Amino acid sequence: MEFVSVTYGLFLLSVLGIYWSLSQQWLRLWTLLIASLVFYASLQVQYVPLLFVVIFINYRLGLAIGENTSMGEYSLDPQISNAQWQFQYADWNRARLKLLWLGISLNVLLLVAFKYLPVIWGSIFPQPATAAHSIVGPLGISFFTFECIAYLIDVYRGAPATEQFLRFATYKFFFAKLISGPITRYHSFTAQLQASRLLTPDTVAEALWLIARGALKKRILADHLGIFVDICFGNLQRAGSTDLWLGIFAYGLQLYLDFSGYVDIARGSALLFGLVLPENFRSPYFSTSIADFWRRWHITLGDWLRNYLYFPLGGSRRGLTRTCINLLIVMAIAGIWHGTALGYLIWGIYHGLALAVHRLTDDYTQRFPALKSFWHNPLGVAVAWLITQIMVFTSWIFFRLPNLQDSSVVIQHLWGYTADIQFSQKVYIEALSLSQHQISMMLLALASLMTLLYTFNRTLKLQMNWPFKLLLVPVCFYAIWLLAPEGSLPYIYFDF
Repeated sequence: MEFVSVTYGLFLLSVLGIYWSLSQQWLRLWTLLIASLVFYASLQVQYVPLLFVVIFINYRLGLAIGENTSMGEYSLDPQISNAQWQFQYADWNRARLKLLWLGISLNVLLLVAFKYLPVIWGSIFPQPATAAHSIVGPLGISFFTFECIAYLIDVYRGAPATEQFLRFATYKFFFAKLISGPITRYHSFTAQLQASRLLTPDTVAEALWLIARGALKKRILADHLGIFVDICFGNLQRAGSTDLWLGIFAYGLQLYLDFSGYVDIARGSALLFGLVLPENFRSPYFSTSIADFWRRWHITLGDWLRNYLYFPLGGSRRGLTRTCINLLIVMAIAGIWHGTALGYLIWGIYHGLALAVHRLTDDYTQRFPALKSFWHNPLGVAVAWLITQIMVFTSWIFFRLPNLQDSSVVIQHLWGYTADIQFSQKVYIEALSLSQHQISMMLLALASLMTLLYTFNRTLKLQMNWPFKLLLVPVCFYAIWLLAPEGSLPYIYFDF
C-alpha cells in the first residue's frame, strides 16, 4: 500500500471513521493497532510475528528496568542502616544497567542480522545474484530498533515504563511512522493518545495540506528528478562533468523532496487522529554551517544521535579534542547505520570531519572579534552558506553511489570531462525530451521557488489560513493526476 495512492486514501478514511466513532480509549488503541497491522501486512506480512515478538521483549525489558527494587524489603525494614541501603541501591542500578545493555544488544543484533549479515556473508561466500538478494529485511527495521533503544534508555534514565502492552504495541506499529519515521519517543506519543484532542477545522486543514503537499513533493518533484538522476548516474562513463554536477544537484533535491514528502504525509495522517509527530526538516539547504544543517536535516535522527550516542560519549564536556573525536565517532556510526557499503561510512566520516572542522573554526573565531563580525555580516553569511552547501552536496555522491568504484568515477570526472557524443542524444533528447540547458533552468527554477517559500515562511513570517490550505488541497491532487510521471519511484529511505 503506497502512501500516494487511492488505496491509502480509502484506508485512511476508513480507519478515521472507525476511530472517531469510538469513545473508549482502549477501543481506539485496538483500531489503530489493527489498522497498522493491515498496513504493514500489505507490504511484508511475513515479518509481523517477528516484530510482535521484538515489541513484547522490549516491553518486558522496559518493565524490568523501570521496576524500583530499592523499595522492596530492605527499604521497608526500619533496622536497615544507611550503608546497607546505599549498597542495595547500587546493586539495583547495576541490575538495571545489565538489563539495559541486554535490551540494546538484542535490538542491535536484530538490526545487524537483517541489514548487515547477509551482505557480509555474501562477500565471504559469493553467491549467484538471485540468491544474494533473497533475504529482504523488514521495512523500517532501522527506525523500529532506534525507537526501542530510545525507550529503554529513557526508562533507565527515570521515565516511567508502560504497563500496557496494547499501548506500547500501538505506538510501535503506528502505520504513519512505522516505515521511515519520524523517530518518535514513546512518552510524548502516548501522552497525546491519553489527551485525545478533538479535531478543529484548522487541524483538519493543516493535516490535509500536509498530505497534499507531501504527495506533490513526492510524485511530481522528487519522481521527475529521480528519472534524470537514475539515467545520469546509470551512465557514469558516458556523462560529462556538467552532467554529473547537474545529477548531484538533482539528487540532493530529490532526496530532500522524497523524504520530506513522506514525512509530510506521515505527519498529516497522524494529525487526523489528533497526534502530532515531530518535525523532521526545517529548510536544511538554507543552513549556514554543517552543525546548522544537522539541526534542520532528519531532525529526529540528529536528536537520537545526540541524546543516545553523543552525550553518553561525553559530548563537548571533555575538551575540544575529545569533542571532535566524539563527532567523528557519532557520524561514522550514522554512516554505517545507512548501509554496509563503504560509501556510507565515508559519507558519515565526511560529515564528522566537517562538524569537527566547524567546531574548531568556531572556537578559533571566538578569539578574534573581527573574524566573528565577518561571519555575521551578509558577505560572511553568503560564504558560509556556499561552503556548507558544497560540502553537503558533494557528500551526496557517496550516499547515492555507495559503491566506491562508482563514486570514484564521479569524483574523477567532476572537472574537465567531456560527455560521450551519444550521451546528449540518448539522455536529453530521447529519454527526457529536454536539453541540458533546459534541465539546468528547471533545477534553478526549483531552487528559486524553494528560496521564495523559505523567505515567506521564515523571514516574512507569512502563514496561510486554513480556508486557503483547504483550497490548495484539491489543486495539489489535480496537479499530481495531471503531471506525475507514470509509475511511482520507491521512497529512497525505505532502503534504510
